[in-house]
Order: sequence, then structure tokens, then C-alpha cells
Amino acid sequence: MGLTIALIIIAIYSTALILIFFYSLAQLNLLINYLGYKKRNEEAPKFNLLDPKEIPFVTIQLPIYNEEYVMERLLDNIAKIEYPKSKLEIQVLDDSTDDSVIETARRVKELQKTGLDIQHIRRENRKGFKAGALKEGLAIAKGEFIAIFDADFLPESDWLKKTVPYFKDEEIGVVQTRWGHINRDYSTLTRIQAFALDAHFTLEQVGRNSKGHFINFNGTAGIWRKECILDAGNWEGDTLTEDLDLSYRAQLKNWKFKYLEDVETPAELPVVISAARSQQFRWNKGGAENFRKTVWSVITAKNIPFKTKFHGVMHLLNSSMFLCVFIVALLSIPMLYIKNMYGHLGWIFEVTSFFIISTIILFICYWFTYKSIQGSSFDNFVDYIKLFFTFFSVALGFSLHNTVAVLEGHLGKRSEFVRTPKFNINNLTDTWKGNKYLAKKLSPNMILEFALMVYFLFGMYSAIPLNDYGLFPFHLMLFLGFGFVFFKSLTSKA
Repeated sequence: MGLTIALIIIAIYSTALILIFFYSLAQLNLLINYLGYKKRNEEAPKFNLLDPKEIPFVTIQLPIYNEEYVMERLLDNIAKIEYPKSKLEIQVLDDSTDDSVIETARRVKELQKTGLDIQHIRRENRKGFKAGALKEGLAIAKGEFIAIFDADFLPESDWLKKTVPYFKDEEIGVVQTRWGHINRDYSTLTRIQAFALDAHFTLEQVGRNSKGHFINFNGTAGIWRKECILDAGNWEGDTLTEDLDLSYRAQLKNWKFKYLEDVETPAELPVVISAARSQQFRWNKGGAENFRKTVWSVITAKNIPFKTKFHGVMHLLNSSMFLCVFIVALLSIPMLYIKNMYGHLGWIFEVTSFFIISTIILFICYWFTYKSIQGSSFDNFVDYIKLFFTFFSVALGFSLHNTVAVLEGHLGKRSEFVRTPKFNINNLTDTWKGNKYLAKKLSPNMILEFALMVYFLFGMYSAIPLNDYGLFPFHLMLFLGFGFVFFKSLTSKA
């Protein structure tokens, strides 16, 4: 290996490590914001829902597409929402192309007989996908406020009573609630998904919102002021994360978002890795698409302070961290050999300490979010350590898949909105076998994931002849992570 090539590898590796380090510092700042906010006790002005004059009209939108397994559960649950029937309408925005349409229509008619204002709305095509369905529903919505729930969400009956009052403040455009997980303990896959989402819904959402930085409506389990949606330019389907897109356009127009950590909205996590893959791909590609679409507007905005701009840029770059992680992983083995061949460059390898520091920062940040939900006992801390490194390993295993998504997003490659299959998994005995919506084809990335598993096995072996075990734990986690993703993908076909 020539010195020039070695220096290029070192430069790329170091740049990726430093970007990861800056991301971890941003997370640390959010932790400081989060802990500071938890000590405050604010009370915002609220609508008095006991006064008929103050009760606003609300529309609940349920965007669905081929949801045979969860439709009955969804509609039965929404029917229990406690709110004056004269001030509530429900739109079932059904883009389904399968037989679930018939059963949904039947159940909607049954609910209409109870006096519920619920409509089954069908479109001629799926133009704009979820964004298009929401936009068409909005055009005929009677509500001043628009609550949105995906098919796998199960809001508590008093959900509107806990969220609508905050709109007394006329500057608030969105109230977002925290996602809960009805099947958190179903498997290792669901536990690590819950772990990652809990970090977002505590550390990140509270950390940003508490200081007035931009947050995002999470696509579901939140409620919009209709005027805010229209003022921000309405729903657009040109990215895979229409929720993040509209959120930023609204906040750039000075609308405030209110995040309620204490209001939990339960939902079902994907239990099969192919479903988790499609969800991860959509979220990460959509994040990159929104960076491409919005970052310049954030940087040049004259109505927001520098720190809000910084956190906004880091937020939009969240998914791009997978690209940095994948680069660091891929180049870590050549770096081992460069270190052995060019001893005089040894001082450069101190940059690796940035990755260790970043990992320690994230370990601390995620502990505070974990204990806020699970508790802070010694047993919980031990469980946390195991879960953190399991999560870390599997996140590394997803890095190729998510890097492809991020690159497609940054390069502007368009793709269809691929829904995440739902399973109606409520407890450990329920099964996903036979779900007709599961992908039947194996992902082409799987071959590369198997190759990477072997590659990092070679990385562990390399430590022996080179007598350098500094990266051995990292390569072990990469080996286990890619192995987990590969074998789970191989064995989770319907």
C-alpha cells in the first residue's frame, strides 16, 4: 500500500470519526437541555374542555394501506375516544388495494350507526402516497385541529383531552406525544427498536423542544392546527418523510411545536427484520431527502438563532451518521495495516480516541433516557449495559442498508413509499407467520452483509499477527451485528 493511498484512507477515516464526534456532542447538549427541562414545572394556557364554548372541532385522520390484520383493532380503539360527538369527525383515508377494503367499509358503517361521524374515504389512485391521502382528507376536513394516527397506534381514550388544550396558545401549530410500545419485549429486534425510539422521544424531542429548537411531528400520534398545515404549504409527497418536511416548513414560518413526553401513545413495533428494514430505509432516505430539500432554508433563515440552526442541521443529518459509521467500519481494517506499515504515522491514530469518547457520550445520554422509562435500579443498569451494546452491534449491522438509503436520498434518487407491514402482535404468544404483506424476496444487500460479516471476522483475526487488539471489540460488534441482520433476514420469510 502506497503512502499516498494510506494518507487518503487516514483523511477519510478521520473526517468520518470527527463528524460522529460532533454528532455525539450535539446529543450531549440535548441531554443537558433534557435534564434542565425536567427540573422545570411550566404550565401553559389551556382550553377548558369543560366549557362547551371552548371545545374546538377535531378531525381524526387514519391513513391506511392494506392493513387487514390491524384495522378492526384500530377502529374499535378510535371509537373509544372521549370527545363530544358533535365536535369530532373521523376520516378513514383508505388507499388499500386488497380485500381489507370490504371489512373496513363494513366496520365503518357499524360505527356510523352508533352516532359516530366517521367516513370511509377512498381515492382513485395513490398519488403522493400518505402525504397525498392526508392532503385530500384535509381539503374536506371539518376540524380546526387534525389528529393523525397510523394503523398500528392505539391512543388512550382521553388522548384528545390531554392534547387539544395546549392549542389555547395560538402560536402552537403541533402537539406531538411520545410513542409507547405494546410489544417491546417480544424479541431482541423489538427491544432494540424500542431502545432507539425511546432515546429519540425523550432525549432528542425534549432536548430540542425545551430550548425552542426545531423538532419534528413523527407522522402519527400528534395533532396539527389546520391553519398551520395550510400556512406551511400543505402536505407534499416529494420526500419519503413528509412529516419531517412539513414540520420544518412550519417552524421556519414561526409556528411553535409542543412535545408532551408524559402523554404516551402505544403502538406496535415491527417484529420481522424485513419490516424493520423497510421502515429504516424509508426513515433514513427521507431524512437525507429532507436535508437536501431544507438545509439551505435553515442555514439562511433570519428568524432563528445560530444554536437552533446548528441543531436543525444536525437533526437533518441524523440519518447521514450511518454513512459516517459505515465508512469508519469499512476503513478500520486497512487502518490496522497502515498503522503496522507506517510506524512514523502512529500519532495520527490518536484520532481513534474520538470514537471511544463518542461511544462513552452516547452511553451516558442513552442511560438517562432508558432510566426515565425503565427505572434506575442496579438490575436495570445491568440490563441497560447489555441492551446498549446489543443495540450498538445491530445498528452497526444495519449500517450498509441505511447507508444505501442515505446515499439515494442525497443523490435525489426517487423511490416508492413502502409501507411497514403490521402484525397485530400484542403479546409474546402471538405470531407473525403467514402475514401476506411480508416481502417475499430476499434483499440483494444480504449478500454484501454476509460478505461484511466475513470481512470483520478477518478483522478480528488480523489483530493476532499484528499484535494490535485496539479495534478487536469494534470488529467483534460489527461481526455480530452483520451476522444478526444477515441470519435474521434469511430466516424471517413468511
